[in-house]
Amino acid sequence: MNENQEKPNPQVLPSKPRFQRLKSIRQWYVRWRIYFVVVMHILGALSSIQAIMSTRTPQGATAWAISLNTCPYLAVPAYWVFGRSQFDGYDHLRHSKIAADSKTAQNAIRELSEKGMLFTPMTELERSQQRLLESIAEMPTTRYNDADLLINGEATFAAIFDRIASAEDYILIEFYIMRSDELGNKLKDALIAKAKEGVRVYVLYDGLGSKDLPNKYLQSLNDAGVKTAGFKTTKGWGNFTRVNFRNHRKIVLVDGKEAFVGGHNVGDEYVGKHPTLTPWRDTHVAIRGPVVLEAQVTFVEDWRYATGETLQLTWVPERAPKGDVRALCLPTGPADPFETGTLLLLDLINTARDRIWIASPYFVPDTQFVSALQLAALRGVDVRVLFPENNDDWLVDLTSYSYLDELGKVGVKFYRYEPGFMHQKVLLIDEGLSAIGTANFDNRSMRLNFEVTILLHDTDVASKVQAMLEADLKKSRQVAAKEFTQSSAPFRFLVKTARLLAPVQ
Repeated sequence: MNENQEKPNPQVLPSKPRFQRLKSIRQWYVRWRIYFVVVMHILGALSSIQAIMSTRTPQGATAWAISLNTCPYLAVPAYWVFGRSQFDGYDHLRHSKIAADSKTAQNAIRELSEKGMLFTPMTELERSQQRLLESIAEMPTTRYNDADLLINGEATFAAIFDRIASAEDYILIEFYIMRSDELGNKLKDALIAKAKEGVRVYVLYDGLGSKDLPNKYLQSLNDAGVKTAGFKTTKGWGNFTRVNFRNHRKIVLVDGKEAFVGGHNVGDEYVGKHPTLTPWRDTHVAIRGPVVLEAQVTFVEDWRYATGETLQLTWVPERAPKGDVRALCLPTGPADPFETGTLLLLDLINTARDRIWIASPYFVPDTQFVSALQLAALRGVDVRVLFPENNDDWLVDLTSYSYLDELGKVGVKFYRYEPGFMHQKVLLIDEGLSAIGTANFDNRSMRLNFEVTILLHDTDVASKVQAMLEADLKKSRQVAAKEFTQSSAPFRFLVKTARLLAPVQ
């Protein structure tokens, strides 16, 4: 070899084994990338078949089928989290197929008829509407009830704590959100005190809504003899991705004689202590009479799903001390065979003759509700929608602008409640029908959440609801369609884009 010729540097050239390892890694990467692509497209195809077969709306099925086959890498995990619309494994104690577990509840409903506590409609129109509502609720319309309107948190929780203090047999507590703050600790102390007196206490909370509730809080309740349970929507084999469902109900029930239902959760913000959204505007209703047993059925069903236990409670229907309010408790949710929340609202809108006043923090109606509200306005019904000026959900706030022109041009009036945050869920229909509950006017409450609504048919109750909403309207500003139509093009684009996401809001 020529002495002037440079020798190769062994440290620069890769060794043969190292080169082979790099080559093997590349081959492994390419091979598994191919496997991943093939598997994801197979899962996308299979998932799209399920979406077509099970998604409740054609639009939703079409959107999922296209996305699952064109971009399965993102769509498959999204579908298994957000795409499921049916909640399996939840037993309705109202169904005859499990009559052995619900015998006491069914006997109580049968006893309502024997004691003359059921409402008998006088006209064919009343009979038709009542038949539909009772089919949704799977419970009858009762009479001899009375109801107190509870406006805002201080009045609501004062009434709840007073009733808890007088409990003699049992207390049922169910909330979507429970916090370990001042209000939450006050409730905990009140329940512990009653448990020490021998009163049975059951506390049910949503596993996702109350995810920040510390174990220490629950342990202190358990140590005092209070039974607690989380409503976990992922319960059951193969349901680990079922996180898009919620138990959004808020029920307090004492001794089978009085119940409280409405928009309040357990948190300091609900009594006016939110750092930015105070004053907090919300509404609850206290009910007495045979309708309380229907609310009790709702709690018992939820408790049975969460724990497998059927509670032994009082099922003796009693007339309210005063009043003859016609009332019906309507539990709705994704475990129902139909979209019961949707059917309920559509029926109320379609049968309204004079007025429909809607108060909801999240007003995100889908196409069928938009059409129903347009038809109502065109036939001369006074349609008003009240929602907050300051919303805690910016996406919902953006979406609400998209309805101003579409509904405003047929006469629907929009109002933005200005002080603080309005969280109430209230409907006022015609002269004597009002609905107070937990359901918002959005896709989530109609299709994904377990909700409960108390329907009250009484002119005195309706007049109080009217006075309450009129006071709210005086604190609101009417919104014109030009706030959307004359806004900037980028803002209108954002609004329309936000509306595309309405099904998951």
